[in-house]
Amino acid sequence: MAHSADNIFKSMDEVRFEDTISHECGVTMNDSVEARCIAEVMHQKPGITVTYLPAMIRIDGEGKIEFKMDEISEALGREMTPHLFEISTSTHYGRMVMVDDNTVVLFGNMDDVMAYI
Repeated sequence: MAHSADNIFKSMDEVRFEDTISHECGVTMNDSVEARCIAEVMHQKPGITVTYLPAMIRIDGEGKIEFKMDEISEALGREMTPHLFEISTSTHYGRMVMVDDNTVVLFGNMDDVMAYI
């Protein structure tokens, strides 16, 4: 198979397991009032990347992302709970832990999440 420098995809014989390991984590949300508010709050935090796509918003980070419901609630102007937060997220990658009624944390490293299991 010919390999082009502008092609990000590799043939299976070129893929090494070590290259697939990542400590990234994040959420994808359908574009909504809640999602835009969450994105605006998280955009202010160091190490967080917010990407606006047609009809979706992604929030990505390395290692750990901490979502504080009181911060989101204040920006939104109404209560945000961990359960409403989970409804707002279409999908996530990493390990999601509801630490308490105010905090949802995504971990990119399984070793870090073991303290909560």
